[in-house]
Amino acid sequence: MVAPACILVVDDEPRSVEVIARILREDFEVLSATSVEQARALLENNWVHAIFCDQRMPGMSGVEFLAEVRARWPDIVRMIVTGYTEPDDMIDAINQAGIYQYITKPWHPDQLLLAARNATQLFTMQREYERLSLELRLAPPVVEGRLRQQRERVAGSYHFDSIIRSPASPMCDVCRQAAKTAVFDIPVLIEGETGTGKELLARAVHYASQRSAGAFVAVNCGAIPDDLLESELFGHRKGAFTGAHANRRGLVEEADGGTLFLDEIGDISPAFQVKILRFLQEGEFRPLGTNETTRVDVRVLAATHRDLRAEVRAGRFREDLYFRLTGMVLSIPPLRSRPADIHVLAQHLLDAACARHGRHVRGFAPGVMDVLVRYAWPGNVRELQNEILRMLVLAESDCLGLDLLSPMLMGVGPVTVTPQAPLAAEPTVHDSGTLQERMDALEADVLMETIARCGWNKSLTARELGLSRVGLRAKLERYGIVPDAGKQSLQKGNS
Repeated sequence: MVAPACILVVDDEPRSVEVIARILREDFEVLSATSVEQARALLENNWVHAIFCDQRMPGMSGVEFLAEVRARWPDIVRMIVTGYTEPDDMIDAINQAGIYQYITKPWHPDQLLLAARNATQLFTMQREYERLSLELRLAPPVVEGRLRQQRERVAGSYHFDSIIRSPASPMCDVCRQAAKTAVFDIPVLIEGETGTGKELLARAVHYASQRSAGAFVAVNCGAIPDDLLESELFGHRKGAFTGAHANRRGLVEEADGGTLFLDEIGDISPAFQVKILRFLQEGEFRPLGTNETTRVDVRVLAATHRDLRAEVRAGRFREDLYFRLTGMVLSIPPLRSRPADIHVLAQHLLDAACARHGRHVRGFAPGVMDVLVRYAWPGNVRELQNEILRMLVLAESDCLGLDLLSPMLMGVGPVTVTPQAPLAAEPTVHDSGTLQERMDALEADVLMETIARCGWNKSLTARELGLSRVGLRAKLERYGIVPDAGKQSLQKGNS
């Protein structure tokens, strides 16, 4: 049996120590100290994984004590518990004592337990890293062999054949073109709507290229402001700006010898486009806070959901940058243009979700796939993945049925499940009568179609239409809609 992790609680208030110890004692071995001297003695004689230390103590502050712990026992994960949250104090704590987490009073027991679990897990990972580092020094041939196997396994996971599609899919032509492009060390622009799998294709290009042994570094340009993006990409030197307490390598330098993937390149500002252009032209950059130039050897792949040609014509994207990025252009079609792919993608996503969450589901009920194929999927594969996961969460049997589909999907039209149970036809647009009469007729058709499809379940119908049960009942009475009456029973009048 593995011994529980050991946590030291240091606070000059005995009651505070006892409360924290009582919370942690069920999952951890807990040592308690009400003074710095007592804490030192415990550290000398025990294998401690993490420390919870109060900040305000007589003689020595928590930060000062943890700075001492950092120097003598650097592996111990250090956390401050305090009721004072001055930003300057927090920055000093992080810099001076290497604080892992700042826990403010009043804290919640669950917060304390979560911090303790994360801290002990970090301690274990640090020790494992040290062990692996030692193995790396002692047995380079063995490690190199394992690393080569890992690279081959990763490359296999991101091969073009791993992109799920049907044999007749438009994606087959895209993958063939990408495979030919991969072996040439030229920039590639990948176009496609959000959620179509642009990064997946970019990874496949990288692992099929001569740079597959190098790093694949991805950055979402549209999610980061210009000033932060420059630091993220090109790095900075200590003191370059407020909060830059140490030198930091940028992602461009991390990708040296490999591939840099600039996702959502169409979202960067005109000012930052100039900086990207210079880097692409010269193959060099200047980290923030220095005049020194750093050269790198990277291949740039970019992706965007925008039409960059239209952006160039509108003056929002530099033409010279566009041509720097487009050694080759790969366009991924949206999921609505690949209906044959939905069958294989849905089953693949279901199998993956079942494996990840420990569920066993044999597949989809009749009619479900028809709805999935007819839906437009504005969120593409990512939206399909979310829909499959939602159905799996709600499923109470080993088959995913129509009742589990989102109301948004069920609004695409009727599905005939069996000849014995036909559903209502799609709502029709009436071409006679006043505007109010046509609106009433259309509303009645929608109500009839929806309640018939929901098996005359008023709760489900109200939920799908965004109505209360009382509101739904009033509308059904207004239009005279009753079970088994069909279209002939609709009395569409004004009231």
